[in-house]
This record gives sequence, C-alpha cells and structure tokens, in this order.
Amino acid sequence: MSSPVLPYRIFPLGDAAITVDFGNVIDEQINKEVIARFHELREHPIPGMTEVVPAYSSFTVYYDILSVIRIAGNNAIAFEWMKQQLEIRLQQPASEGPTGLLRRVLTDRYQEMNERLVKIPVCYEDEFALDIRRVAGAKNISVEELVQIHTAKIYKVYMLGFLPGFAYMGETDEKIAVPRKPQPVSIAAGSVGIAGRQTGIYPLASPGGWQIIGRTALKLFDAEKSEPTLLHAGDMVQFYSISKKEFNEISAAEL
Repeated sequence: MSSPVLPYRIFPLGDAAITVDFGNVIDEQINKEVIARFHELREHPIPGMTEVVPAYSSFTVYYDILSVIRIAGNNAIAFEWMKQQLEIRLQQPASEGPTGLLRRVLTDRYQEMNERLVKIPVCYEDEFALDIRRVAGAKNISVEELVQIHTAKIYKVYMLGFLPGFAYMGETDEKIAVPRKPQPVSIAAGSVGIAGRQTGIYPLASPGGWQIIGRTALKLFDAEKSEPTLLHAGDMVQFYSISKKEFNEISAAEL
C-alpha cells in the first residue's frame, strides 16, 4: 500500500524557480518523500525544467522561462504553468500514477540509494579537532565519550548545500548537540563539525560556525571527477575513528 500524499505548499523562488515545501521541519519521512520526488523529476523531468535541488523538507525546480512559454503558449505565465505541472505530479504518491511501472522501478532505486552506507574515517586528535575539548566540557563528558557517541550512530544525509558537497546530516545524539559558534572562523577542508542536532563535513576550506570535533582526509568534492561529490542526499553515513598516522596515509592516497 502506498503512503498518502503529504500536505505541501508551492511558491515561487525568484523569477525562474518554484519550490514545493512539505513543512519547515527535519523529519526523515518527509525527507524520503523529497528525495523520491527529486530522483523522479531527474528521471522524468517536466518540460522546460533545467534542474531540481532537494533540501531537508522541500525541493526546488529551476526552469527556463522562454522554453516554458514556448511549450505552454505565449499567453501562459511560466510560474503558473510549472505549478500546474507539479500539482499533477504531486496528486499521486511517488510510487503510483499513470506511469506506475516506471514509478515503482524508480521507487525501488530510491530505496537502494537511501540505503547506501558510506563510512568516513575521522581523526579526532586535538590537531584536527579544534573544538572537541570545549564541546566535551560543555556537555560534561570526556573526549573519548564524545568520540564514541559521534561514531556510534548512522546519520542520514538530508541535503547538500552551503558549499559544493557539504552534507547536512542528522540527527546527532542530544548528549553531544551544541549550538554553532557566534562568529564564523576559518575552517580547514575535511573538518567534521556539529551544529545543534546536525553534523557535517566541510568539503572546502571556508569560514564557518560549526563546532569542529575532527577531520577526514577524504575529498568530499572534486570538480575533476564525473561525480564530483562523495555524498548525496539520501545516503547514510557512519564515522569511524582513526589515528593521525592513518589520516596522513589516507591524505597521501587522495593526492
């Protein structure tokens, strides 16, 4: 039996984009719906669509205005036509509808993708974990316990954003949840941080406000690769602790 259609609202995002929002929440079931719709639209795009981008509880469709008007007719308003097309799609659960067989195949593929587990090696030593002692102190736990808690859980990649390949993952255990810093600081590529109940990895050196508790030597973003981002929305991630020696070995292999 398919799940019911989730409530949503549709609104424009600038002149050439339209957002479908299922609610301003972090919810795994809602995110599964977002990811399913995202892959469905990539496999079976609306005419005139140029890109679709998923977020925690929404997705945004970008479109070419002139192409949409040519398809819909000169008197059409591009946003209204795109909204109508999305409404038609959204009236059916992602696994059903006129193209039922295609949708069932795609849904199976989404489930397989959602189950992809990526294991990320992280060095939690002080040199790479600029805030780990402060976070441990604030939560009244040892650094060792903090590392154990962070590595014990499997996290879902809810969305990519902020930087190319930056994966927003959740949710962290409340025992290590801490607010972001009041002011951004310079953060090295590969840094693993916590912000509230989220954890994430900086794919590039950048100013940022997450509390840094470790670093991975893996490249999260490589523009030279056909698949430039290591992680994708819907992936599952598990961190595991490594020594500085192992970090350096992985770093050398990544060059």
